[in-house]
Amino acid sequence: MRAIWTGAIGFGLVNIPIKIYSATQSSSLDLDMLDRKDQSNIKYKRVNENTGKEVSWDNFVKGYLLKDKYVVLETSDFEEASPEKNKMINLHSFVKIEEIDSIYFETPYYLEPAKGGEKAYQLLLKALEKSKTAGLGSFVMRSVENLALVRPHSNLLLLNKLRFEEEIRSPEELRLPVNTKMKKEEMDMALQLIKQHSQAFDISAYKNEYTADLLKIIKQKAKGKHTSIRKINVESTKSTDLLEKLKASLA
Repeated sequence: MRAIWTGAIGFGLVNIPIKIYSATQSSSLDLDMLDRKDQSNIKYKRVNENTGKEVSWDNFVKGYLLKDKYVVLETSDFEEASPEKNKMINLHSFVKIEEIDSIYFETPYYLEPAKGGEKAYQLLLKALEKSKTAGLGSFVMRSVENLALVRPHSNLLLLNKLRFEEEIRSPEELRLPVNTKMKKEEMDMALQLIKQHSQAFDISAYKNEYTADLLKIIKQKAKGKHTSIRKINVESTKSTDLLEKLKASLA
């Protein structure tokens, strides 16, 4: 693995040098875009809107449209904005993980101690384990500020990026049912159905089946075989049929 960020965790006046590594990888197939006519690979060009000419990476800059005019930002500008957050993850508070709604959780990353930070890294890890808390802070990665939750995970420190409250859309525009009347028998059966299928959470029991099925189709097509399309019709359960469907589910 290659580190995608290097810096330090600020734990009071203790600075722990760390490296950040991506903790996830895609389980979907890597598909290329092709021209249907001859299966040639389609290449995307970076073209200047005005001249139509291709632009080299060296001439790429980022700009912000302000009052109908672009303000170009250089690398130094990004570093100048909150420079400490480009190199530090200051843990300014400690919280109980169960108090954080799952809607805020985003990408997970592994944290590795850099040279000289091993003991302080272990101290923070063990202290978080004993206190059953996680450290909350923020840092800048790839010119974007991220809210970060640092917590123990399998003998290492894991960083979870969190969404800011302002990034969560309001559900006010959704048309949701209000004060729907439920029969006691319907609720009893729904609870019984949940209890019947309740079990300890085991992530290893779940696999990316769609990718595996798609790969089978690819291998069959490579041999000149064509698969028949299975038509799936999802029938919505009507309110009047709810009780009967629950009974059938429990049978």
